[in-house]
Amino acid sequence: MSITEYQHQRQFLYQKMRSRIVTANLLTRRLVSFQANKLLPFYRWFKYKEGFSAQLVSFFLEKLHNKPGKLLDPFAGMGTTLFTGQELGWQSIGIELLPVGAFVIKAREAANHVSRQEIQKTVQHIFSKMPTVDLPNTLKHIATTKDAFLPETEEQINRYISVCSSLKEGYLKTLLQFAAFSILEEISFTRKDGQFLRWDYRSKRDLSGKPFDKGKIYTFDEAFQNKIEMILDDISETRTSLFENAKLTAKHSPIQLIEGTCLEKLPSMEDNSFDFIMTSPPYCNRYDYTRTYALELVYLGKNQDDVRNLRQALLSCTVENKDKKDFLKAVYKTHDKEKWFNRIHKIYESNPAMKEVNAVLDELNRLELLNNKSVSRMVKNYFYEMCFVIAEMSRLLKRKGYCVMVNDNVRYGGEEIPVDLILSSFAEDFGFEVKQIYVLPQGKGNSSQQMGTYGKTDLRKCVYLWQKK
Repeated sequence: MSITEYQHQRQFLYQKMRSRIVTANLLTRRLVSFQANKLLPFYRWFKYKEGFSAQLVSFFLEKLHNKPGKLLDPFAGMGTTLFTGQELGWQSIGIELLPVGAFVIKAREAANHVSRQEIQKTVQHIFSKMPTVDLPNTLKHIATTKDAFLPETEEQINRYISVCSSLKEGYLKTLLQFAAFSILEEISFTRKDGQFLRWDYRSKRDLSGKPFDKGKIYTFDEAFQNKIEMILDDISETRTSLFENAKLTAKHSPIQLIEGTCLEKLPSMEDNSFDFIMTSPPYCNRYDYTRTYALELVYLGKNQDDVRNLRQALLSCTVENKDKKDFLKAVYKTHDKEKWFNRIHKIYESNPAMKEVNAVLDELNRLELLNNKSVSRMVKNYFYEMCFVIAEMSRLLKRKGYCVMVNDNVRYGGEEIPVDLILSSFAEDFGFEVKQIYVLPQGKGNSSQQMGTYGKTDLRKCVYLWQKK
């Protein structure tokens, strides 16, 4: 069978849902990405490019729900859904596995409880103590981060961590630990570039290809001073929240952060317990968060084994991820939900478009047309795990509750994978009504490698709107 014959089920699914696919001119790429956050207090403190804007969260919460309720984000990231919901009076609960995201959420919460004077006084104390401490070897590098800093820069990082660690536990300590955490890229030889760290030509690393010059590499003192000034600018004595024009009061519930994988945490939650879910899962695009945020993970004390285990625990979106079927089966057995597990598994296995995607990727593998033979396994695992996430979101939502999800379609070996349609078909199987699939006016181009081989194709960037029947 030729590759072109593996089209029927995807085309059928498109025809079935095409009336709900709507070009949304109001939803720009800036709004449905981190870019609209870049100049806002706190968001500008740390480069976290994943997720969506606070304005997008506000738009959907205010458009679809006339009063606050209980809000869930199972892929909380740096907490945009949670904090925006909190400001609007919602009880916000998030699940986050990546320690980087969890730490950013804690730092943002901490920033709402400290004063400018406390920060200034404690920073002066830390810098007065740094020259006097014995040089500790606090930063334990992994292979991905070795030689990321000049020796004198690493010495300053180690001294700062050592003195900061001696502070009493509390919001101030968290925020000041975050201040150094947020400048690691600026003071290193690296720059985040897609799913990898790109290394400057001045590093000790043996680098192939055209030399990369990241521009100025700041000293620790320069970058830290700039960051502290930015933080102080955003924290005023007349505002108790980093939200613009906002004052958190007793009626605002504290953020509840659950650390771990939502694949394990969601099944433990009660049925019909949320009014609204808004999230953006990792995309099926081979993006490896553990490599992109390797410096930050090392700063947080993660070693090589920690990072390797974390990569496997994340939703399958890299070619290194292994099958989680046995893990999921054990989770559901723990909660005495084997029948529910079997139903979810069966829905995945019986989905015609999913079968077709798996078949075409297997065929592309056989023809050696995929640039990595594990892509087919990654895609299978990604949709399998997302099937469980969608099932749980439906179970957790109250009747007529909404789920808003941001995601992109992908392309491998020239074949478009309609992530929006397949996930929406899973949603229908679990009792959702697919109200709209909002498509951004400007699509996402596929990789330069694929464009050279298969031509340019704009892939749909979407926001799904599902309502529980």
